[in-house]
Order: sequence, then structure tokens, then C-alpha cells
Amino acid sequence: QAQLVESGGGLVQAGGSLRLSCAASGRTFSTYAMGWFRQAPGKEREFVAAISWSWRSGGRTYYADSVKGRFTISRDNTKNTVYLQMNGLKPEETGVYHCAAAPNYRGSSSPSRPDDYDYWGQGNQVTVSS
Repeated sequence: QAQLVESGGGLVQAGGSLRLSCAASGRTFSTYAMGWFRQAPGKEREFVAAISWSWRSGGRTYYADSVKGRFTISRDNTKNTVYLQMNGLKPEETGVYHCAAAPNYRGSSSPSRPDDYDYWGQGNQVTVSS
């Protein structure tokens, strides 16, 4: 069973940057697909980015169309950590950002549905002011 702890959220002005981190417990982190989701007040959780499992730090990356070219997901298997670098943030991207782990996902397409994931972090608030 994996436990996920996010960090790095906060308040930033529109156009600014933040980097979120998600540290995972467990000795098989490299076999997990990892994802980031965002949930704004009163809205459903939405996919932001994902990275496939990889024996080495790396893996295939997937992004929501709205964040392509501005956000970068990466993983460091030596630290059991996945990152989300967010540049050019917009006010509408305010919300609670959750990381998630999919230990059993081996699909060739993007793991972009919440149901693809088995474990979730507690969430980290990101507020983008206009």
C-alpha cells in the first residue's frame, strides 16, 4: 500500500510558477504510474498530467491540453518522488492539487481517469491571484 504526501503549493500571481512534489512510500515506486489532478471548489476532479512507470527516472508523459507547454511532470525514482513544475499559472487553475498512484496501470494510453488510480495524496492548495 502506498502513501503519498504532497508539498509545494501556495499563493502565486498569475503568470508565476510553482513546483509541486509528491513523495511516495513503498519499495516499488518505479512500477507505479503517477498522476496529478486538480479540483476547484464545486467542480469535479480533473486530470492535469501523468507519467508512466519506469525502471529509471523518466517515463512517458501525458498532459491535459490546457497545460501543455506550461506544465512538466517528472519523476525521480531514487527519491520515490514525482514533481509537477507549473509555469505561466492562470487564476482558473486555482484548486487543490492531488497526486495519485496507479501501481497496476500498464495501458498504452494516458491514465487520465481518477478510476485509473488506487492511491491518493491529501491534496495541496494552489491559489493563483489575478
